[in-house]
Amino acid sequence: MASTTGIPQVDLSKFVDGNAAMQAEFVQELGKAFSEIGFVSVTNHGIPLDLVNKFFKLSEQFFAMDLEKKSKYEVKGGAGQRGYTSFGREHAKQSNVGDLKEFYQFGQELPAGHELEADYPENIYVDELPEYKTVARDLYSAFEKSGGYLLEAIALYLGLRYDYFDKHIEGGNSILRAIHYPPITSEPKSAIRAEEHEDINLITLLFGASADGLQVRPLGHDWTDVKAMGDSIVINVGDMLQRLTNNLLQSTTHRVVNPPRELWNTPRISIPFFLHPRSDMDLSCLADCITAENPIQYESITAGEYLDERLREIGLKK
Repeated sequence: MASTTGIPQVDLSKFVDGNAAMQAEFVQELGKAFSEIGFVSVTNHGIPLDLVNKFFKLSEQFFAMDLEKKSKYEVKGGAGQRGYTSFGREHAKQSNVGDLKEFYQFGQELPAGHELEADYPENIYVDELPEYKTVARDLYSAFEKSGGYLLEAIALYLGLRYDYFDKHIEGGNSILRAIHYPPITSEPKSAIRAEEHEDINLITLLFGASADGLQVRPLGHDWTDVKAMGDSIVINVGDMLQRLTNNLLQSTTHRVVNPPRELWNTPRISIPFFLHPRSDMDLSCLADCITAENPIQYESITAGEYLDERLREIGLKK
């Protein structure tokens, strides 16, 4: 595997379109990266670049709006799960200082009559940017599709049926987020753009960023700069998948650091897709991941219970 971004790189088309040998090779490459580093760069991911670029531009237009207009789309008591979340509201679980960011979130939309239809809040769309709605929906679907392929490969690496995750992610509680890190205009109060943290979900798919700053710290290593090269996306293991695999797959600590002072006026936008399962998924450690050398590390919990716990820790839910 090439390591052009500070992390290993894999080609998803080997799994989606390749023969059995290529698929098996991809499964091992992905599993090795996730068990050793927790992060990987993925090429040929199938997410249309024109769609990504449209979403970037529309996100830039939204965040450029004045605060009074943006605040219309912030939901009181909504735990930041839909619409706008204002600057500095979210913080890492070990910190009381807000991250230097604001963001907008889109969630799952299900057809009428779906068994989970009532479980999710409605999405909030921006009146001033009518195209945002269509582009967000289409990009959400594209991320879901690519994420599904990656979870098929993960299932095979774990010795499970390739479709193990299918029933858990169909209609799942995934989130598409546009994050804006504004220019830094004064000395930060000990905060950086995003303090060190681990993600909550199964896997995160991160599409590019308009400026550098992402760093990862695998176990036993120092901080490493990560930048998606070309059209690749960065994928990482979340805490839910780490729990499920009893730490076999690593949910690696990462952060977004501030730029050098001479580049403080440089904003940053990134687009993560947090792939969540349905809330009723049992995150109990898989039996094959429990051994004498690696005894069970976690108590049983559902995905919904764990999400609720973590949203409170990071200040989005009271």
